[in-house]
Amino acid sequence: MPMQPIAPYAMPSLDDEITNRVGWRLDPDRTALLIHDMQNYFLTAYQLDRDPARTMIDNIVRLRDRCHELGIPVIYSMQPGDQHPDRRGLLTDFWGTGMSDGPETEVIAELTPDERDIQVTKWRYSAFQRTDLRQLLGYRNRDQLVVTGVYAHMGCMLSAAEAFMNDIHAFLAHDAVADFSREEHQIALKYTARRCGMVLSTEEMLNQLQPAVVASGA
Repeated sequence: MPMQPIAPYAMPSLDDEITNRVGWRLDPDRTALLIHDMQNYFLTAYQLDRDPARTMIDNIVRLRDRCHELGIPVIYSMQPGDQHPDRRGLLTDFWGTGMSDGPETEVIAELTPDERDIQVTKWRYSAFQRTDLRQLLGYRNRDQLVVTGVYAHMGCMLSAAEAFMNDIHAFLAHDAVADFSREEHQIALKYTARRCGMVLSTEEMLNQLQPAVVASGA
């Protein structure tokens, strides 16, 4: 079942309605980056040369590149194609049979994973459900997760909420996610900021993800 077209909308800004309840800061030695479901199947719904997709993609690229520079794990969640009905379960009732094997399952060209990156096969809205994401983070000694991708009020928000429920600090990049509409995008930002994580701009995240300063000897 093809995705329905999503009308362009202006990327939401952080305002008084999106107020973080906590004051967590990113630490490069504790952080991992989640690039959530940035597959051709989902991105065909957008006009990629217009917002929110244009800004989202540019900002995910910036975050990924910084994480590569600092040796921060980059994790891609990717849904498989041609899912057996028993595996797809109730998703079929809401979204049909999903994507087919082949180009639809591939990550968009701007964000193609490389040999440094981790790929997680994803089966439900949350990237933690029926995956080994929690174990991967534990193996890498990571208890902070930056969440980017689509769709903001579904998989991104629920992955942030499940990170919180696993005692992992969730950071949602407000301008590195996109949704079906600006209203639903804002729902994800408000819920995350009030209930389970930090909502920050890509620029603020990049400011916090800096190389450690090595003190010079006397």
